[in-house]
Amino acid sequence: MEMEGYPKYVALKDGEQVILRPLLKTDEKALLEFFVGLSERDRLFLREDVTRPEVVKGFIENLDHDTILPIIAEHEGKIVGDATLHLARHGWTRHVGQIRMVVAKDFQHRGLGTTLARGLVRHAISLGLDKLMAEVVDNQIAAIKAFERLGFQKEAVLRNHVRDIHGSKRDLVLLSNDVSHIWETMEAMVADFSPTLGG
Repeated sequence: MEMEGYPKYVALKDGEQVILRPLLKTDEKALLEFFVGLSERDRLFLREDVTRPEVVKGFIENLDHDTILPIIAEHEGKIVGDATLHLARHGWTRHVGQIRMVVAKDFQHRGLGTTLARGLVRHAISLGLDKLMAEVVDNQIAAIKAFERLGFQKEAVLRNHVRDIHGSKRDLVLLSNDVSHIWETMEAMVADFSPTLGG
């Protein structure tokens, strides 16, 4: 799967620039450093223990942009954000994509999450997807609000569906939105804070 327009420089809310580009097989060390550098709070509900080198190695070795498209944000040579668009290439949900995202603490609340999501939405449109989903643990209030600002709505809550890294059970919130509607919402948000933000 080709990704046109990458790498690209984008400006965040405060004018800081980052580079967005697809994850490459040469990024294993940098990706592990990024995950290890995340706070426990930010890693609490990730699906796997991303601080284990073998887990990250598995991500890299199984890199397949036709099923999982990872976009990273770089700043001064370090990964500061990771967003993935998960695709079902066959079957009855092939029109649906799923977004997963994590951003380094120092780059949170600066528009990076929206910028990463915007790139994935653009690619989802190019692939002909109709719908995007996001899964968020119930106490990740900021993440839920961020998706709701993009027009996502709660579709379901799965009770005690996930365990955090300490073994505690939490509810999983499923959010969804129409792809074209997300794009219109993000265009309006971007116009509000950054005329230089790359698309």
